[in-house]
Amino acid sequence: MGSPITPCEKNIRLEKLILEFAEVLKHEAHKLGNHGLSERDFYQSGLFRGAIERVRGQQIAIMKHKRAFVTAVLDYMKAKGAIADWISAGEANRHDYRVSLPNKRTAIIEIKGCLDGNNTNIFDRPANAHEFIVWSLCQNEGADPRLNAWSGIHTRLGAEIIDRAQVVDGLVIWDVLCGTVARPCPKLNSVKALKLGDYKLPPPCLYLFPSTVPSVRNNPAPMPQSISDVGFLKALFDVFGGKDNELTSVHLEIKHKGSETVRRTRLVRGGVEIAASNDTPLQRS
Repeated sequence: MGSPITPCEKNIRLEKLILEFAEVLKHEAHKLGNHGLSERDFYQSGLFRGAIERVRGQQIAIMKHKRAFVTAVLDYMKAKGAIADWISAGEANRHDYRVSLPNKRTAIIEIKGCLDGNNTNIFDRPANAHEFIVWSLCQNEGADPRLNAWSGIHTRLGAEIIDRAQVVDGLVIWDVLCGTVARPCPKLNSVKALKLGDYKLPPPCLYLFPSTVPSVRNNPAPMPQSISDVGFLKALFDVFGGKDNELTSVHLEIKHKGSETVRRTRLVRGGVEIAASNDTPLQRS
């Protein structure tokens, strides 16, 4: 394998600190605050568990922070003339945003989390979409970006595209943690972060999929699209300083192998294959 699936990697030091702090919190929580309970009563009262569940619930409701980030990005792109307009699709639609491009095409954006969960499998390309984009906003500081990216592309999106015959034109992996201490970005070794409000952003990670669905008989290995074919990704690429050698092409291939239908995923960047799956039986995860 050549370069990594995504430049960001898991922060091992941070993971160790999280584990250590969790242990301290479990055994020392009774010393915090002014609850007036003994150590025994503190843990028997349910106060600790209740507080943990409350914090967990607040973290789950983090979608507003994701939307604030996307809003800042889309507003900036509109101000730069890279997109004509955008609207939030609202709760009545399965997708999240509709973007009008300068060439009158419509890009539909579906927001996902870290890509390793079953929610990644849930999408529906609307009939009015000229382009359908999945955008991963992973707010889990302890997550492994590379494992999540491969899980999303091969295990989930690739299988769904083939099984349900719904094209995904591109994938964006990019969020507020990119370039922070929680998720250092090696792109910032060679480029300057773009300041956007409170955010300091490296260029996004962009993945280009085929424009057609693979089929054994008629279309076993469709070519991925180029960046110029997918207007929303091209706009992100231009506005936020993308480089050609950072673009990743996703090859989805399908064939018969004995009595089974199998699929294979290959990722190519700069003309070099950086990752490839084995032949995988065609089944949904």
